[in-house]
Amino acid sequence: MARSSRPFWTVPTKRLASATTVALLLGLTPLLSGTSAANAARPPGCVDDPNARLASVPTPENALGFPLGVGQERVVTNDEIRSYLSAVDTASDRVVTGVLTTSVLGQPLPYAVVSNERHVRPAALRAIADDVRALRDPRRTSARTAARTARDSPAIVWVTANVHGGEKSGADAALKTLYELAAGLSCDVARRNDNLVTIIVPTQNPDGRDATRRQNEYGFDLNRDWFARTQQETDGKLELLRRYPPQVFVDAHEMGGRQYFFPPNADPIHHEIAGEAVDWINRIGEANKAGFGFNGACDDTVTTECYFNYDTYDMFFMGYGDTVPTTGFGAAGMTYEKGSASAVADRVQQQYHTQWATLGWAAANKREVLDGYFDIWTDALAQGRAGTLEPNEVVQPTNEVQFPVPDLTIRSYFLLPDRQLADVRQLVERLRRMDVEVYEVRRPTRVPTARVFGGRAATNVTVPKGAYWIPMDQPQKHWIQAVLGEDPYVPFPYFYDVSSWSNPLLMGISAIYTGDDVRPSADLVRKISGGRTGPAWPWGSYTYPLDSAAAAEFTFTLLDRGVPLVRDLTTSRVALPATGFNRTVDALAGRLGVTLTPGGRPTGTRLTVPDVGLFSGTGISTTSGSHGEARYVLGKRWGLDLKPVTTADINDNTEAFTGRTVLLVPDGSSATGGLTATGQANLRDWVARGNTYLGLRNEGTRLARAAGLTSTTEKTKPDDYLVIGSHLRVDVDTASPVASGRPAEDFEFNNSDPILTPSSTGTNVLSYPTDDTFWANGYTVGADILKGTAAVVDEPTGAGRAVLFAFNPLFRAYNESGLHLVANTLLYPSTATPQARRTPAVDAARARAAATPTPADLGGGWRPITIEVAAGDLPRTRAIVERFTTDARTATKNTSGYVVIPNPRGLQADEHPFARDLVRALTAAKVPLRSVVA
Repeated sequence: MARSSRPFWTVPTKRLASATTVALLLGLTPLLSGTSAANAARPPGCVDDPNARLASVPTPENALGFPLGVGQERVVTNDEIRSYLSAVDTASDRVVTGVLTTSVLGQPLPYAVVSNERHVRPAALRAIADDVRALRDPRRTSARTAARTARDSPAIVWVTANVHGGEKSGADAALKTLYELAAGLSCDVARRNDNLVTIIVPTQNPDGRDATRRQNEYGFDLNRDWFARTQQETDGKLELLRRYPPQVFVDAHEMGGRQYFFPPNADPIHHEIAGEAVDWINRIGEANKAGFGFNGACDDTVTTECYFNYDTYDMFFMGYGDTVPTTGFGAAGMTYEKGSASAVADRVQQQYHTQWATLGWAAANKREVLDGYFDIWTDALAQGRAGTLEPNEVVQPTNEVQFPVPDLTIRSYFLLPDRQLADVRQLVERLRRMDVEVYEVRRPTRVPTARVFGGRAATNVTVPKGAYWIPMDQPQKHWIQAVLGEDPYVPFPYFYDVSSWSNPLLMGISAIYTGDDVRPSADLVRKISGGRTGPAWPWGSYTYPLDSAAAAEFTFTLLDRGVPLVRDLTTSRVALPATGFNRTVDALAGRLGVTLTPGGRPTGTRLTVPDVGLFSGTGISTTSGSHGEARYVLGKRWGLDLKPVTTADINDNTEAFTGRTVLLVPDGSSATGGLTATGQANLRDWVARGNTYLGLRNEGTRLARAAGLTSTTEKTKPDDYLVIGSHLRVDVDTASPVASGRPAEDFEFNNSDPILTPSSTGTNVLSYPTDDTFWANGYTVGADILKGTAAVVDEPTGAGRAVLFAFNPLFRAYNESGLHLVANTLLYPSTATPQARRTPAVDAARARAAATPTPADLGGGWRPITIEVAAGDLPRTRAIVERFTTDARTATKNTSGYVVIPNPRGLQADEHPFARDLVRALTAAKVPLRSVVA
């Protein structure tokens, strides 16, 4: 992390005396030093009475009919949020409101901008945003101009809440914060409004709020969607962030228990997060501590430890509402969590207190923050020019860096156009929409030394014309490395989520990086490339390669519109007749980055729209996970009409099942999906008639095995086995149409997935290498057991097939190479004939596989909770674990001891009934933790 003159962490101290506590909470005195005399001066026209407010601005109680967080056991509805923002906007000259986007179900996501009357005038607000954005580019902003902005301009602070729909109290608190800023006449309020422009987004997930559900309507956790921005709620929010870049960002959540969390964070923190931001985060944490006991902010039932820090919530994965504002926007991005076991009034009051204290700190330190904000981007430019990666550091006093960032110089990334070009262009757009400058290479360029994604070195590489160049010598250097980097270099092995999200690896595109100072002849990309390259003869066609997720989306969209398409499997190219081409098709190809090449008469196999049944049987959640991902990818993006198929439909052989050409079985926790022996025979017969079974991860592969559709078996994972959301190299057997358009070597994403033995009765489409080409990034332990195992198999039965994925190819809709494989499966050329016969018998190898017990401790569709300690510490670790659960399994290997706790519902640490408390108990008992996966 970039270094700062301040320490990255401070040891928690005794709570301050009440008078100091009140002053710190209200922002009336310098907070932890650094407050200028100008910021602390009395604003003109304000009063000392903290209860003085404008009568013209409606209170929440008057507008809604009940007070927020005062003796209430209800929270506001989405309609009430929208109506209150509108009422305050109408009544107050300090507030303007807008809508950042709409939800999946069409609900608006409103926001409010609040400051003093001068700042929120349209011209002034645009000028403030322009000045802050200018600080992000020191190439065009002088140090003198930056100093003037820091002196004269307000900082921008965001207060957001309710990204998880069932975590509601932050939204109510945000309305309370809005009222105080809009109506307050005290000097305390005036300081906040004079020094800050505050953006308030009360709910980021209105559909989830209505359903009291963590996820949005498609079952996506919106707090994992930030870098990929697949969901419209996330995408609209990020566009508003680009318009009003924050220096401080609050994301209010709820968790289990009664306590409150605010930073300092748990380790790990991503190495590219700037030290200035970490400094601000930790100092804001101190301000929150100072004010937390004021006015009964702690529950009466919690007398000692009503809040905690340095625990559970890290800043590592680039999908969170704290890491992305921090890394991508240079803000002090912070997750605040309040225990949901507390009464509503306590939850709302504590959320309000932290929001108000944060605004107080930001107002008091506005000038320093804006000065430091300019320094973040200045340092990023210098680091990018030198090719310097930030070192790994830890923030928790008891931790040490276990995996340092290697001595590596990176000055440029190149995305090569030799394959998956449409997905390459989609990645370029993803970068550009985070203000990254990308250039298209005009002439071949020689790179003396390079690293090829997948852990290989190369010399004298010729980067071809049409490649995309991302120089690190630009302000967004931190973000570039954070999302393109081949490995995130975790400093300390605690994982709240995945350990790898390298975008080139997720997309399976060809990419290199280099420390050489190369300057290719290149043009800045200003819009996505795509569309036709020239006119075709009326009797001719336009062709494109079906080798990417973007090309698959283009294909399904055309099929949905009735455009006739044919595919040549030998070249993986699709042709559409020139008569089917129009401006709409050209615009769609351009948006998706698909190049249409004029050609002769279309030849190949006709493509048809698959009739997909989506299994919703025993063990499968229909509100989250791969079921929701299928609804989103296949239903919304690809336009397929997914029809529900239940366990009873298969057991009874109803038309809802037999009328489908594809059955997609998402991930789940059941080994059989509830199918009876008759249902399994029905499934085999349906496949044999020429249909396709598409099974994903645990339930998708296990149900197929139980039904006699595969000879793969599942290997038991050793106790020390850890593959925490990592990328691994796979060999590709292109003999199967499932692999059409993929390279001979590819990468796939493994998140503690089942380990499948190779099929002896089908094609092992993707398999992990057995030789020295085996490679993994992220964090893995014992991954060698994967060597020679299968990741995707294509199993024929009669005229049909079962295609089984050991991993989840639809994971969060950002695993584009997996999406492409699913598209190939759906478009599998039919081999059905009128003579296709029933095939009730099961091959002997498949019968043996069906009779093989499934490993019992695989976490029920998700990874278990795994704690690693020194072997000598295992007995006392076991004793502490037994206070929480009797289901844990323990083992030792070499010098390590392991505790493995089943997690059948796949709960995150903050949702789990005891995971967070267990880790804290081990820490309190001074048990050194070597790694934690929770």
